Amino acid sequence: MIGRLTLSDFRNHADALILPDHAFILLTGDNGAGKTNILEAVSMLAPGRGLRGAALSAMARQDGAGGFGIAAEVDGAMLGTGVTAASPDRRQVRIGGVASSANALADHLSIVWLTPAMDRLFLDSPGGRRRFLDRLTLALHPGHAAHSARYDAAMRARNRLLADMRRADPAWLSALEAQMGEHGTALAEARADLVARLNDALADQPDEPFARPLIAILGEEASDEPLAGRLARERRRDAAAGRTLSGPHRHDLSVTHIAKGQAAALCSTGEQKALLLSILLAHAALVAADRGQPPVLLLDEVAAHLDPLRRAALFQRLQESGGQVWLTGTESSLFSELPDATRLTVTAGHVFRSAA
Repeated sequence: MIGRLTLSDFRNHADALILPDHAFILLTGDNGAGKTNILEAVSMLAPGRGLRGAALSAMARQDGAGGFGIAAEVDGAMLGTGVTAASPDRRQVRIGGVASSANALADHLSIVWLTPAMDRLFLDSPGGRRRFLDRLTLALHPGHAAHSARYDAAMRARNRLLADMRRADPAWLSALEAQMGEHGTALAEARADLVARLNDALADQPDEPFARPLIAILGEEASDEPLAGRLARERRRDAAAGRTLSGPHRHDLSVTHIAKGQAAALCSTGEQKALLLSILLAHAALVAADRGQPPVLLLDEVAAHLDPLRRAALFQRLQESGGQVWLTGTESSLFSELPDATRLTVTAGHVFRSAA
């Protein structure tokens, strides 16, 4: 759990200090006050670009010096990340005061989030669903981010070489394809492991109050041929297309509402939200069993579209998970049934302890 969080010149927060004293941290306030910005800051304590996927330079406070800092104490370890005004697009990470890679953050903290923007997850591009799948996978396989970064780097280099096939060095292409084969296979295996374990966990869940999903990965080719060999065979096709057409970067996430036998994309907005919550709750239980500690959950405006029955059921499930949960909302009344919580009010970039 995060025992202390400090922000410096992050978004609209010139400085902020949050000292959670309960597993639930509730942030309430008007729209635009800076509640989601705090969740985004927490999400930056994991590999990747955070819950908004924004550019680093966009995270610095507009009237600040040009950089920003985020620091947290996590079970005695100090984690920090940010940028300097001189290098606003170069992320720096320190763990225990020592410069580290962003991927190393996954060894200390697993973080999963649900935001209003994700309400369209099942209707948007495969890339968004793939990022969601990888965020869940990363919590169970901390090396997943490194495999993804190396796979992407090798693929970009291969695509550049294929842009001029006549001058491309076959040996260099083979070396890049070998890297893609190694890291791509690791990506696919980790995703498949996550999906299989999630489906096992969800099989025992009731259909109510949250919809029960069936999860699958689309775009996987049933072939005994190693990925590196397939890439070598498909060079001319990929050169003509201007991109690599085979590999785990083409995967998509499929979710089906079991009780209705209907694809998530065809379900109502409320049903889609319920499907996502079912996945996140099952995932939190898997992470707790696997790593000995549940993930930190960031739930932005999660109560707004749930009826009282489902809100009460959600709060109970979250309490039973034993993990730290950060929630935001504009109306504190929606959280009246929440157990003991660190209740904070956010106003124009300032954070105060709530009166109740």
